[in-house]
Amino acid sequence: MLSRVAESLYWMSRYLERAEHTARLLDLNLNLMLDQAPDPDGLRWPRLLESLMVVLPESKTDAYSIAQVLTFDAKNKASIIGCMNSARENARQVREQISSEMWEELNQLFLQIRRAGMENTWQAQPHHFFRSVKDGAHLFQGITDSTLSHSEGWHFIQAGRFLERAGATAALLDAHVSELIYHPTRAARAGTTVERTDVAEKGDYLEMVGLLKSCTAFEAYCKVYTADLSPERIAEFLLLNSEFPRSVRFAAEMIQSALNGIAETSATRKTGRANRLAGRLRASLSFSQIDEIMGSGLHFYLTDIQRQCAQIHTAIYQQYVAYAIESALAS
Repeated sequence: MLSRVAESLYWMSRYLERAEHTARLLDLNLNLMLDQAPDPDGLRWPRLLESLMVVLPESKTDAYSIAQVLTFDAKNKASIIGCMNSARENARQVREQISSEMWEELNQLFLQIRRAGMENTWQAQPHHFFRSVKDGAHLFQGITDSTLSHSEGWHFIQAGRFLERAGATAALLDAHVSELIYHPTRAARAGTTVERTDVAEKGDYLEMVGLLKSCTAFEAYCKVYTADLSPERIAEFLLLNSEFPRSVRFAAEMIQSALNGIAETSATRKTGRANRLAGRLRASLSFSQIDEIMGSGLHFYLTDIQRQCAQIHTAIYQQYVAYAIESALAS
C-alpha cells in the first residue's frame, strides 16, 4: 500500500473518532447543566476543555461560546466541523480505496453538520444535533466493517480509531477522576492541600455518573460493579477492563491487533518499533492493578499512557508513512 493512502485512511479514522468524542462530551455536559444545580466551583467547562486538550481565549468561558467554538468554528481544527472537514478531505484523497457506502455516509454527515448553524442548534435541541453526529460516526464505522475488505487499509483505519480512543479516554480520566480522588501529587500540582474525604459532596455522585456516560459506560459499569460508584472503580473499569470497547486496555489490544495485521499483509515492512511499543502498552495495562496505579499516582500513569500513544503514532509514521526509501528497498 502506498504511504499516502495509509496516511489518509489513518487520519480519516482518527478525525472521525475525535469528532464523535467531542460531540459526546458536549452533549453530556449540556445535559448535566439541566440535571444539576449551577456549577458552584465553575469546573465543568474548564474540565471539558482540559479533557479535550483545547485552550480557548478567556472570553470564551460560557457554555454557548464553548459549544460554538468546539462545534462550528471551522478555523478550530479540534472542532467537530474542523474534524469532519479533515476526515472528508482524507477520504476524498483515497476515494478509490474505500467503498461507495463509506464515502456517501461520510459526505452526508459532513454536509449535515455544515448546514446546521449554532443559533438554530442552540434554540432547538442541541441533544438531537449531537446525537446525529454520534449516530453518523457509529454508522460509518459499521459500514466500514461491513463493506471494506479487512486487509491492510482496514487495519490502518482500526489503528487510527483506537489510538485516538486510547489517548482521549486517558485524557478524560485524568481531567475527571483525579479531581474526585485526593492525591498529594495532584494536590501539589493544583496548588492546594485540601483533602476531599467525602466524594458524595457537591454533586460528585452525578459527576461520576456523567463521567461514565461520557464513555457510554454507565450500564456496562453497573453490570460489573452494580450501581455502587467510586472513583477508584470507575478508573479501574475505564482503564483495565478487557471487554468494554471504550476502555484503554481494550483499545490497546485493538491497536496491537491492527499493527500485527498490517505487518502480516505488508509485502516489505514486517514487525517493527510500532508493534513493539503497542505490545508494551498492552502488557502494561494487562498486568496493572488499580491499587498499584493509585499508589504510584493516577495522574502520572495516565500521562504515561498518552505519552506511549504519541510514541506509537510517531513509530507508525516512521515505519509506514515517512520511511526512508533505502529502508524500503533493503527490506
